[in-house]
Amino acid sequence: SAQAPGGTPAGRFAVMRPQRRAPRLGRRRNGSVMRIIGLAGWSGSGKTTLLTKVIPQLTARGKRVSTLKHAHHAFDIDRPGKDSFQHRAAGATEVLVVSANRWALMHELRGVPEPDFRALLRKLSDVDLVIVEGFKRESFPKIEVYRADNGKPLLQPEDHWIVAVAADTPLPQAPVPVVDLNDIAAIADLLLAK
Repeated sequence: SAQAPGGTPAGRFAVMRPQRRAPRLGRRRNGSVMRIIGLAGWSGSGKTTLLTKVIPQLTARGKRVSTLKHAHHAFDIDRPGKDSFQHRAAGATEVLVVSANRWALMHELRGVPEPDFRALLRKLSDVDLVIVEGFKRESFPKIEVYRADNGKPLLQPEDHWIVAVAADTPLPQAPVPVVDLNDIAAIADLLLAK
């Protein structure tokens, strides 16, 4: 059978050591491979704000980008009173809502453990880059988002998967590349290069 980078069967995801490029995650329909890179950082460091600034930069470069976000709390994208909410409340395992602009699949776990990281990645459509927020214990390259005002230490010394830092202050002691947190073009370059 066909082999993906890392020697795993095509369609599977290989755990790879830190390197200059994000791990390649299984074959896409056109024969190329998706890559992932994460944004890591303490709460309040600006990971989501950075994502909302860097995604337009990446799409302007012709890249198709998806994101995967882990929530540590209960969340709901639906609203009481909507038909889809009532379907779920009645016990439907999945509700697929479709319009001319988008579709959303809501899957109720109903006591089943949440899917693992690789299973979630397999649910995403073919894109050039998947940017992950959360899943900090998973093994894949990450860029740390660091703000000195948070008063927290760098994560990088404890996480060897952090390959660069986007910071609001110089960090001459960092053993990985450091870019200005406000230099969105440079951060986009890092996301595509790592």
